Amino acid sequence: MHADVTQYNASLEATDREIGERLAEYIDRCLPEAENKIWHAHPVWFLDGNPVAGYSKLKNCMRLLFWSGQSFDEPGLDPEGKFKAAEARYTEVGQIDTDDLVRWLEKARTIQWDYKNLVRRKGRLERLV
Repeated sequence: MHADVTQYNASLEATDREIGERLAEYIDRCLPEAENKIWHAHPVWFLDGNPVAGYSKLKNCMRLLFWSGQSFDEPGLDPEGKFKAAEARYTEVGQIDTDDLVRWLEKARTIQWDYKNLVRRKGRLERLV
């Protein structure tokens, strides 16, 4: 895990830190080939330069985000934003269903929309995998 992500997690309150550490552990384990860094102030994992998964602290929860998550066709993920992203929100580490998380992360590898070239394509997403 990138040192900046470790620092991000350390800056969180205890409950949120537990959630962040659990999410980071599973994302790293399931996507070992992914590049991991702080992007737009939050931990994000990239495959070939394309953002696929990340998490962030919101006012009253931790949000796990999958950039192509709406295409996963998975219960437990809610649409987020105007593109193809989907999210799950947690207020305690016990809410994280690790079987779901592993399955979602497998889909994050195989189902991707091309966010890397979104600006070049003037806001038009294309399916990668």
